[in-house]
Amino acid sequence: MPEILVLYDSRHGNVAAMARCVARGVERAAGMQACVRTIPPVSTTCEAVDPPIPPDGPPYATHEDLGRCAGLALGSPTRFGNMTTAMKHFIDSTSALWLSGKLAGKPAAVFTSSSSMHGGQETTLISMMLPLLHHGMLVCGLPYGEPELMRTRSGGTPYGASHVAGPDSSRPLDDDEERLCIALGLRLAMLARRLTP
Repeated sequence: MPEILVLYDSRHGNVAAMARCVARGVERAAGMQACVRTIPPVSTTCEAVDPPIPPDGPPYATHEDLGRCAGLALGSPTRFGNMTTAMKHFIDSTSALWLSGKLAGKPAAVFTSSSSMHGGQETTLISMMLPLLHHGMLVCGLPYGEPELMRTRSGGTPYGASHVAGPDSSRPLDDDEERLCIALGLRLAMLARRLTP
């Protein structure tokens, strides 16, 4: 069965919660399944080595996961209007996939969480789109046919799903944010299904 890789970085659990909702949306598309993966943190000490399997949550992503997927949902917290260092570090390690063209023609989508309403969500989503475009991926967003985009007072953009976590990062996803994550996963999976030979 074709897989959508839901790949994320999360520090306070908000992007992880979004990833689970995106995966639920993926699995609403007949014949598609979600593969949820995370990435290791970047250490400030060169000698530090994380175990290959995190102590909890999904396993760390590999380049093989990326090469095998039929589509990619990429999620990161917002850091000064950009993706996290760990996500950028992981993406920067995918040159071999770029050279081989393994991701070209596959659909992709992005999602993020920030502490405040105007905390750089849209620029973070765009920052994640740029390397996907370099890989030749087909980036999809959320159409305004999703009614939550017109009524949300928290997260949600046409560029991808988003969440406002609050100043202490403890605010859970509200109903609109959750629905938009599910809608993004479903849209991505349906596109991947159409594009998979």
